[in-house]
Amino acid sequence: MNVGRTVFAQLMDLLPLREFHRCVARYRGNHRVQKFTCLNHFLCLAFAQLTYRESLRDIEACLRAQPAKLYHMGIRSRVSRNNLAHANERRNWKIYADFAQVLLQRARELYRDDPLGFELQEPAYAFDSTTIDLCLSLFPWARFRKHKSAVKIHTLLDLRGSIPAGVYVSGAKIHDVNLLDQLLLEPGAFYVMDRAYVDFARLHRITRACAFFVTRAKRNIQFSRQKSHKVDKSSGVRSDQTIILTGPKTSGLYPDRLRRIHFVDPETGLRLIFLTNNFVQPAIIIAHLYQARWRVELFFRWIKQHLRIKAFYGTSENAVKVQISVALSVYALVAILRKQLRPDLSMHTILQILSVNVFEKPAFLQGLFPIRSQSERLDPAMQLKIFDL
Repeated sequence: MNVGRTVFAQLMDLLPLREFHRCVARYRGNHRVQKFTCLNHFLCLAFAQLTYRESLRDIEACLRAQPAKLYHMGIRSRVSRNNLAHANERRNWKIYADFAQVLLQRARELYRDDPLGFELQEPAYAFDSTTIDLCLSLFPWARFRKHKSAVKIHTLLDLRGSIPAGVYVSGAKIHDVNLLDQLLLEPGAFYVMDRAYVDFARLHRITRACAFFVTRAKRNIQFSRQKSHKVDKSSGVRSDQTIILTGPKTSGLYPDRLRRIHFVDPETGLRLIFLTNNFVQPAIIIAHLYQARWRVELFFRWIKQHLRIKAFYGTSENAVKVQISVALSVYALVAILRKQLRPDLSMHTILQILSVNVFEKPAFLQGLFPIRSQSERLDPAMQLKIFDL
C-alpha cells in the first residue's frame, strides 16, 4: 500500500533498483563506502533536480528540515554537504550515465507507438548538440576559448516521444561531427542532422550500415545530376534529383549515388536543399523528417529551463557528468510517469506539481493529477477572441 508514503518515495518506486545495483557493481561504486551509498547519492541529486535546489547547502538544508521523512524516502544515511561533495568527486559518473540509459530505454518503449506526424514506419532519430557555458576559473579542465569554458551535450533523440536514445558529454572543443563515430547505427533507421555533420566519409559509413541519413547540403558542394524525378510543386518540393559527387575529395569519400531534394517551406518561404541516401520515401516525407529535427532543439530548451544543468553542484569533470546523468534520469522518470498516469498533461506541468509535493503523502501518486470533468474542458473554438473586430 502507498498510504502514508511521500510523493518522492512513490515516484522512486518507478526506479528499476536491480538495474541500478548492477550499474553500481559494474564500477565498484560502493567499494569501501560505509553509509552514504550510491543510491543515497542518486536520491539526493534526484530530489535536487525535482525541487530546483541551487547548491549543496540548499540540498542539505531542505532534506534536514524533514528528518522524519528521509528514511521513508529511501535516504538511509545522514545528508551533509561534505558527503554530497565527496560523492560528486569520487563516485564514477559512468554509474549514473549507464542507469540513465536504462531509464531512457524504458521510456522509449512506452512511447514507441507515438505518431511522428507523418507516415513513416522506420525508426527516426535526430542528432545534435547543445553547449553549456562554464566559468573558466572554476572549470579549467573544460577550457573552450581564451576566457571561457564549456561542455557539449550530444544527443541522439528518438523522434517518437522525444526521448533520447543516446547522450554523450564532451568538451566544447570537440567538433560535433566527431561524435558520429560514437553512434551504434541501427539498420533501416533514419538519422537526421544539420549541415555541421556533413562529412562524407562518415555519411558513407551510415550507408554501409544499411541505415539512412537526412541532412542539409552545403553551398559549395560539387555534383553531377544523373536523373530528375517528377515532383508535386504544390507540396513545396521544387526538385528531386539523383546525383553523384564530383569533387576531387568528396567523390572518393562517398562514391555512391545521393538524392538531392530542393524544398521551399510554404509557411516561411525558406529554401532548403536536402541530401539523403534514401531513394524510396517520397520527397515530402524527407522534408518532413528534416523539419522534425527541431524536436531535439525543443528537448535542449526544455532540460535547460526545467532541470539543473546550467549551474553545477561541483566543479570537477566527474561532478558535472554525474549531475547531467541524474538530470536525464529525472527527465525519463517524468516521461514514464506522464505516460502511465496522465498523457494529456505536459511534462512541464507534471514536474511543477511534483516539485511542490515531494514531501506530501497522498494515498496514491495519481491523486495529485485529478481528471477534469467534461464540462471543465473548454473547446478552444468557444473561447473569446480579445482582438476580434
